[in-house]
Amino acid sequence: MGGDSGPRTTVPATLDILRQHPSLNVVLLGDTHQIQQYLVNSSGISASRYRIQHCSESVSMEEKPSSAVRNKRDSSMWQALKLVADGEANACVSAGNTGALMAMSLLQLGTLPGISRPAICTKVPSVIGHTYLLDLGANVICSGEQLYQFGMMASKAAMVIDDNKRPSVGLLNIGVEDIKGRQEILDAAELLKADSEIHYVGFVEGDALFMGAADIVVCDGFSGNVALKTSEGVALMLQHFLKQTLSESLLAKIGAYLAQAALKKLQRTVDPSEYNGASLLGLRGVVVKSHGGASKNGFSRALAVAINEAERDLPLLIEERLANLANE
Repeated sequence: MGGDSGPRTTVPATLDILRQHPSLNVVLLGDTHQIQQYLVNSSGISASRYRIQHCSESVSMEEKPSSAVRNKRDSSMWQALKLVADGEANACVSAGNTGALMAMSLLQLGTLPGISRPAICTKVPSVIGHTYLLDLGANVICSGEQLYQFGMMASKAAMVIDDNKRPSVGLLNIGVEDIKGRQEILDAAELLKADSEIHYVGFVEGDALFMGAADIVVCDGFSGNVALKTSEGVALMLQHFLKQTLSESLLAKIGAYLAQAALKKLQRTVDPSEYNGASLLGLRGVVVKSHGGASKNGFSRALAVAINEAERDLPLLIEERLANLANE
């Protein structure tokens, strides 16, 4: 029940998802009094499909992960992950502190065999619909082997989530030529080329990220986080300029009125909340990170990502792929 607005956003979003998925059951973790305030609109949903688990502690956005792990064992984040680790829940969704979520996930769930570090993966809009981008900040420095593992896991995720039988994988780089880039990127390229089950398409420059150059673009966490935040900023800037331009004159306002259906579609296409829900790939369980400032619709999107991955047991599919690699 974390995030910038807490239960005010997360509870209504959860109720919407419960209505959309009749077989879904949820556990709402956090301050019982705060959660109950926003359950007043739960009409049509059986009370047996949700329960509240009170948690006496919370993890702030500014708190260091090491401190949260040591001192916040009764936080909603820790307890939610414990439910997954104990097999009492199929997935955890949190809008809280990303570093703390990663640290607690590693401690409680651990990584899949052969995976050295999990990666944060999300969708970004592109001319082909969307592109998966990872890592987004969990691993600032990555080896070639880790970048290869990210590509392999995201490839499996795209197969499962999008029913894409052969997703294309590219490496974010400063040029498309084979000789460009840091050594770890060159090493990752060789590993991806050598894997016959991965459709590797080469290096992808930043401007091609949103032009459909690949279904999946792999990079280290520093580059990925900068790319993601930059794209979100550009989207907000374009929305600002568009609103400003369409309100400057009577003729512009008439044009905006006539084109409002198309403008709303465009707004949805570039709205970051439409792509909310970043998967922590490589863990022994489904964990999805929602943006802290996500709207009700945005948090619903994150919940939908978790449901999809849990229903198809994405961690197991990745583990099976890793086992096949180990036997080759």
